[in-house]
Amino acid sequence: MAFVRGARIRKISASVLALSLVTLSACASRGEGTGLFGRGGGERSSQAAAISVNGYLWRASLDALAFMPLTSADPYGGIILTDWYTSPETPNERFKATVYILDSRLRADGLNVSLFKQVRGADGQWTDAAPSPQTELDLENAILTRARQLRLSNIGG
Repeated sequence: MAFVRGARIRKISASVLALSLVTLSACASRGEGTGLFGRGGGERSSQAAAISVNGYLWRASLDALAFMPLTSADPYGGIILTDWYTSPETPNERFKATVYILDSRLRADGLNVSLFKQVRGADGQWTDAAPSPQTELDLENAILTRARQLRLSNIGG
């Protein structure tokens, strides 16, 4: 008898879940409500909630980019965007960074850093310039080193 009751409960639970999903997707497709995770709702929010990123890489990325103003930080999608940063030593250059955390494991290939550089010309206009590939690599290595330190401190303590 317990087996029959368990099967019935599973069927009812599945029906309630299916009905909830249909209702939520109908609201999202009409643009109503805010969805489960804020504005926009629908597919993107449910997909973003399913993506997990490595917490050590996330924290280390934020630490490494702390000197730059943040534009956006999406912990579900693993994307960090900064605004333009101008160093006081070189006022005619500015940099912008985008960090993608691609994996839930602490691995070097789970991180992608993109740097953008602009140089101010004589006319005062900013023009795009190629950043040094070594600078991107150095920033990536700084993030990975910090992530390893965070992980070791968590294991040790």
